[in-house]
Amino acid sequence: MSIGNSPEDERPFEDGRSEEGHEEEARPSVGRALQQARIAAGLTVDDVSSATRVRIAIVHAIEADDFTPCGGDVYARGHIRTLAKAVHTDPAPLLARYDDAHGGRPAPTPAAPLFEAERIRPERRGPNWTAAMVAAIVAVVGFVGFTAFKGGDSDATSVAQGASPSASEPAKPKPSNSDPATPKSDPSDSAIAAAPQDKVTVQVSAVNGRSWISAKDHNGRMLFDGLLKKGESKTFQDSSKVNLILGDAGAIQLYVNGKKIQNDFQPGAVERLTYTKGDPEVG
Repeated sequence: MSIGNSPEDERPFEDGRSEEGHEEEARPSVGRALQQARIAAGLTVDDVSSATRVRIAIVHAIEADDFTPCGGDVYARGHIRTLAKAVHTDPAPLLARYDDAHGGRPAPTPAAPLFEAERIRPERRGPNWTAAMVAAIVAVVGFVGFTAFKGGDSDATSVAQGASPSASEPAKPKPSNSDPATPKSDPSDSAIAAAPQDKVTVQVSAVNGRSWISAKDHNGRMLFDGLLKKGESKTFQDSSKVNLILGDAGAIQLYVNGKKIQNDFQPGAVERLTYTKGDPEVG
Protein backbone atom coordinates (compact mmCIF):
# COMPACT_ATOMS: atom_id res chain seq x y z
CA MET A 1 0.00 0.00 0.00
CA SER A 2 1.56 3.31 -1.09
CA ILE A 3 1.80 6.39 1.10
CA GLY A 4 -1.50 8.15 0.79
CA ASN A 5 -1.38 11.18 -1.47
CA SER A 6 -5.12 11.57 -2.03
CA PRO A 7 -7.82 12.03 0.52
CA GLU A 8 -10.13 9.51 -1.14
CA ASP A 9 -7.74 6.59 -0.54
CA GLU A 10 -7.75 7.17 3.21
CA ARG A 11 -11.27 6.32 4.24
CA PRO A 12 -12.13 5.36 7.79
CA PHE A 13 -11.87 1.64 8.47
CA GLU A 14 -15.12 -0.28 8.38
CA ASP A 15 -15.39 -3.21 10.71
CA GLY A 16 -18.12 -4.86 12.64
CA ARG A 17 -18.36 -3.43 16.08
CA SER A 18 -20.67 -3.75 19.00
CA GLU A 19 -22.73 -0.93 20.37
CA GLU A 20 -19.74 0.01 22.47
CA GLY A 21 -17.68 0.20 19.27
CA HIS A 22 -20.23 2.61 17.76
CA GLU A 23 -19.82 4.88 20.76
CA GLU A 24 -16.06 4.77 20.15
CA GLU A 25 -16.64 5.83 16.53
CA ALA A 26 -18.76 8.70 17.76
CA ARG A 27 -15.66 9.86 19.55
CA PRO A 28 -12.73 8.93 17.28
CA SER A 29 -9.14 8.73 18.53
CA VAL A 30 -6.76 11.63 18.15
CA GLY A 31 -5.08 10.14 15.09
CA ARG A 32 -8.38 9.18 13.45
CA ALA A 33 -9.81 12.65 14.11
CA LEU A 34 -6.80 14.31 12.48
CA GLN A 35 -7.01 11.95 9.51
CA GLN A 36 -10.72 12.62 9.01
CA ALA A 37 -10.18 16.37 9.27
CA ARG A 38 -7.39 16.20 6.70
CA ILE A 39 -9.52 14.24 4.26
CA ALA A 40 -12.43 16.60 4.81
CA ALA A 41 -10.10 19.54 4.05
CA GLY A 42 -9.04 17.87 0.80
CA LEU A 43 -5.38 17.61 1.85
CA THR A 44 -2.89 14.79 1.39
CA VAL A 45 -0.26 13.71 3.87
CA ASP A 46 2.33 15.38 1.63
CA ASP A 47 0.36 18.64 1.76
CA VAL A 48 0.22 18.56 5.56
CA SER A 49 3.92 17.67 5.84
CA SER A 50 4.89 20.53 3.53
CA ALA A 51 2.73 23.03 5.41
CA THR A 52 3.84 22.01 8.92
CA ARG A 53 7.44 20.83 8.33
CA VAL A 54 6.48 17.62 10.16
CA ARG A 55 7.97 14.59 8.44
CA ILE A 56 5.64 12.38 6.42
CA ALA A 57 6.48 9.31 8.51
CA ILE A 58 5.53 11.14 11.72
CA VAL A 59 2.24 12.36 10.20
CA HIS A 60 1.36 8.77 9.23
CA ALA A 61 2.34 7.50 12.71
CA ILE A 62 0.20 10.14 14.49
CA GLU A 63 -2.81 9.38 12.27
CA ALA A 64 -2.33 5.73 13.31
CA ASP A 65 -2.26 6.84 16.99
CA ASP A 66 1.43 5.94 17.27
CA PHE A 67 3.13 8.84 19.05
CA THR A 68 6.45 7.11 19.67
CA PRO A 69 8.29 8.85 16.78
CA CYS A 70 7.40 12.23 18.34
CA GLY A 71 10.01 11.73 21.07
CA GLY A 72 7.85 12.36 24.13
CA ASP A 73 4.56 13.82 25.32
CA VAL A 74 5.68 17.43 25.01
CA TYR A 75 6.62 17.01 21.35
CA ALA A 76 3.56 14.84 20.66
CA ARG A 77 1.25 17.58 21.95
CA GLY A 78 3.09 20.11 19.82
CA HIS A 79 2.66 17.97 16.70
CA ILE A 80 -1.03 17.45 17.44
CA ARG A 81 -1.56 21.20 17.78
CA THR A 82 0.36 21.90 14.56
CA LEU A 83 -1.43 19.23 12.51
CA ALA A 84 -4.84 20.29 13.84
CA LYS A 85 -4.27 23.88 12.69
CA ALA A 86 -3.09 22.64 9.30
CA VAL A 87 -6.29 20.62 8.71
CA HIS A 88 -8.52 23.42 10.10
CA THR A 89 -9.75 21.74 13.25
CA ASP A 90 -9.73 22.79 16.90
CA PRO A 91 -6.67 21.30 18.68
CA ALA A 92 -8.08 21.72 22.22
CA PRO A 93 -10.39 18.64 22.25
CA LEU A 94 -7.67 16.54 20.64
CA LEU A 95 -5.11 17.60 23.24
CA ALA A 96 -7.56 16.84 26.05
CA ARG A 97 -8.24 13.42 24.53
CA TYR A 98 -4.50 12.76 24.24
CA ASP A 99 -3.93 13.78 27.87
CA ASP A 100 -6.74 11.46 29.03
CA ALA A 101 -5.19 8.57 27.12
CA HIS A 102 -1.66 9.24 28.32
CA GLY A 103 -2.05 10.01 32.00
CA GLY A 104 -2.79 13.72 31.94
CA ARG A 105 -0.95 16.77 30.69
CA PRO A 106 2.81 16.44 31.19
CA ALA A 107 4.38 18.72 33.74
CA PRO A 108 6.87 21.10 32.16
CA THR A 109 9.15 21.18 35.20
CA PRO A 110 11.26 18.07 34.38
CA ALA A 111 12.43 19.68 31.16
CA ALA A 112 13.57 22.88 32.86
CA PRO A 113 16.20 21.27 35.14
CA LEU A 114 17.55 19.34 32.17
CA PHE A 115 18.08 22.46 30.07
CA GLU A 116 19.18 24.43 33.12
CA ALA A 117 21.80 21.81 33.91
CA GLU A 118 23.08 21.87 30.33
CA ARG A 119 23.24 25.65 30.44
CA ILE A 120 24.94 25.92 33.82
CA ARG A 121 27.54 23.22 33.32
CA PRO A 122 29.79 25.01 30.81
CA GLU A 123 29.22 28.38 32.49
CA ARG A 124 30.33 27.01 35.85
CA ARG A 125 33.77 26.11 34.45
CA GLY A 126 34.26 29.23 32.33
CA PRO A 127 33.77 31.90 35.01
CA ASN A 128 36.10 30.08 37.41
CA TRP A 129 38.93 30.02 34.88
CA THR A 130 38.18 33.57 33.84
CA ALA A 131 38.21 34.78 37.42
CA ALA A 132 41.53 33.03 38.05
CA MET A 133 43.08 34.54 34.93
CA VAL A 134 41.77 38.01 35.76
CA ALA A 135 43.14 37.74 39.29
CA ALA A 136 46.54 36.66 37.97
CA ILE A 137 46.65 39.48 35.41
CA VAL A 138 45.66 42.04 38.03
CA ALA A 139 48.40 40.78 40.33
CA VAL A 140 51.04 40.91 37.59
CA VAL A 141 49.96 44.38 36.42
CA GLY A 142 49.96 45.64 39.99
CA PHE A 143 53.43 44.27 40.63
CA VAL A 144 54.80 45.73 37.38
CA GLY A 145 53.16 49.09 38.09
CA PHE A 146 54.57 49.19 41.62
CA THR A 147 58.04 48.27 40.35
CA ALA A 148 57.87 50.88 37.59
CA PHE A 149 56.72 53.51 40.06
CA LYS A 150 59.56 52.77 42.44
CA GLY A 151 62.04 52.64 39.57
CA GLY A 152 60.72 55.97 38.27
CA ASP A 153 61.31 57.57 41.64
CA SER A 154 64.90 56.34 41.76
CA ASP A 155 65.52 57.45 38.16
CA ALA A 156 64.07 60.87 38.92
CA THR A 157 66.34 61.15 41.94
CA SER A 158 69.42 60.19 39.93
CA VAL A 159 68.49 62.64 37.16
CA ALA A 160 67.99 65.40 39.71
CA GLN A 161 71.34 64.69 41.28
CA GLY A 162 73.13 64.62 37.93
CA ALA A 163 71.35 67.64 36.46
CA SER A 164 74.19 70.10 37.15
CA PRO A 165 77.02 68.17 35.48
CA SER A 166 74.86 67.16 32.47
CA ALA A 167 73.83 70.77 31.91
CA SER A 168 77.46 71.91 31.78
CA GLU A 169 78.65 69.03 29.54
CA PRO A 170 77.17 70.28 26.21
CA ALA A 171 79.66 73.20 26.36
CA LYS A 172 82.58 70.75 25.82
CA PRO A 173 81.96 69.95 22.10
CA LYS A 174 81.95 73.70 21.26
CA PRO A 175 85.73 74.18 21.01
CA SER A 176 86.07 71.20 18.65
CA ASN A 177 83.21 72.45 16.39
CA SER A 178 84.30 76.11 16.46
CA ASP A 179 87.87 75.34 15.39
CA PRO A 180 87.92 71.93 13.72
CA ALA A 181 91.08 72.48 11.74
CA THR A 182 93.30 73.10 14.76
CA PRO A 183 92.84 69.79 16.63
CA LYS A 184 92.99 67.78 13.41
CA SER A 185 96.14 69.40 12.00
CA ASP A 186 98.59 68.06 14.59
CA PRO A 187 97.64 64.37 14.33
CA SER A 188 97.38 64.71 10.56
CA ASP A 189 100.88 66.15 10.30
CA SER A 190 102.31 63.44 12.52
CA ALA A 191 100.49 60.77 10.57
CA ILE A 192 101.78 62.15 7.28
CA ALA A 193 105.32 62.51 8.63
CA ALA A 194 105.23 58.84 9.64
CA ALA A 195 103.89 57.76 6.23
CA PRO A 196 106.04 55.18 4.39
CA GLN A 197 108.45 56.70 1.90
CA ASP A 198 107.69 54.02 -0.71
CA LYS A 199 104.03 55.12 -0.96
CA VAL A 200 102.16 58.25 -1.87
CA THR A 201 100.12 59.71 1.00
CA VAL A 202 97.49 62.38 0.42
CA GLN A 203 95.42 64.08 3.12
CA VAL A 204 92.35 66.10 2.11
CA SER A 205 90.90 68.50 4.72
CA ALA A 206 87.78 70.65 4.31
CA VAL A 207 88.99 73.70 6.24
CA ASN A 208 87.00 76.46 4.50
CA GLY A 209 83.69 74.71 3.88
CA ARG A 210 82.30 71.47 2.58
CA SER A 211 83.24 69.90 -0.73
CA TRP A 212 82.49 66.80 -2.74
CA ILE A 213 85.64 64.77 -3.42
CA SER A 214 86.53 61.64 -5.36
CA ALA A 215 89.76 59.63 -4.85
CA LYS A 216 91.09 56.69 -6.93
CA ASP A 217 94.27 54.60 -6.77
CA HIS A 218 96.67 53.96 -9.67
CA ASN A 219 94.42 51.13 -10.93
CA GLY A 220 91.38 53.40 -11.06
CA ARG A 221 89.78 51.71 -8.04
CA MET A 222 87.53 54.07 -6.10
CA LEU A 223 88.93 54.93 -2.66
CA PHE A 224 86.28 57.49 -1.71
CA ASP A 225 83.40 59.28 -3.40
CA GLY A 226 81.28 61.56 -1.28
CA LEU A 227 80.78 64.82 0.58
CA LEU A 228 83.44 66.05 2.98
CA LYS A 229 81.91 68.39 5.57
CA LYS A 230 83.72 71.38 7.04
CA GLY A 231 86.25 70.24 9.64
CA GLU A 232 86.45 66.69 8.26
CA SER A 233 89.47 65.13 6.58
CA LYS A 234 90.37 61.99 4.64
CA THR A 235 93.77 60.37 4.11
CA PHE A 236 94.52 58.16 1.07
CA GLN A 237 97.57 55.99 0.32
CA ASP A 238 98.68 54.08 -2.77
CA SER A 239 101.87 52.41 -3.93
CA SER A 240 102.38 54.83 -6.79
CA LYS A 241 99.61 57.34 -7.50
CA VAL A 242 96.44 58.97 -6.09
CA ASN A 243 93.98 60.69 -8.43
CA LEU A 244 91.69 63.38 -6.93
CA ILE A 245 88.66 65.34 -8.08
CA LEU A 246 87.70 68.28 -5.84
CA GLY A 247 84.17 69.65 -6.26
CA ASP A 248 85.00 72.91 -4.43
CA ALA A 249 88.78 73.21 -4.46
CA GLY A 250 88.71 76.56 -2.61
CA ALA A 251 87.42 74.79 0.52
CA ILE A 252 90.17 72.13 0.56
CA GLN A 253 93.66 72.07 2.14
CA LEU A 254 95.99 69.31 0.83
CA TYR A 255 98.97 67.56 2.46
CA VAL A 256 100.97 65.35 0.07
CA ASN A 257 103.79 63.11 1.33
CA GLY A 258 104.06 65.20 4.51
CA LYS A 259 104.12 68.58 2.78
CA LYS A 260 101.43 71.24 2.77
CA ILE A 261 100.37 72.16 -0.74
CA GLN A 262 100.29 75.90 -1.31
CA ASN A 263 97.58 76.57 -3.85
CA ASP A 264 95.39 79.37 -5.06
CA PHE A 265 92.28 77.32 -5.73
CA GLN A 266 89.23 79.52 -6.15
CA PRO A 267 85.98 78.84 -4.21
CA GLY A 268 83.62 76.74 -6.29
CA ALA A 269 86.38 75.65 -8.73
CA VAL A 270 86.53 71.97 -9.75
CA GLU A 271 90.07 70.58 -9.81
CA ARG A 272 91.44 67.26 -11.08
CA LEU A 273 94.76 66.40 -9.37
CA THR A 274 97.28 63.55 -9.46
CA TYR A 275 100.01 62.96 -6.83
CA THR A 276 102.90 60.44 -6.85
CA LYS A 277 105.74 59.37 -4.50
CA GLY A 278 108.05 62.17 -5.70
CA ASP A 279 107.74 65.82 -4.98
CA PRO A 280 104.15 67.00 -5.02
CA GLU A 281 103.04 67.73 -8.51
CA VAL A 282 99.74 68.66 -10.00
CA GLY A 283 98.69 66.50 -12.94
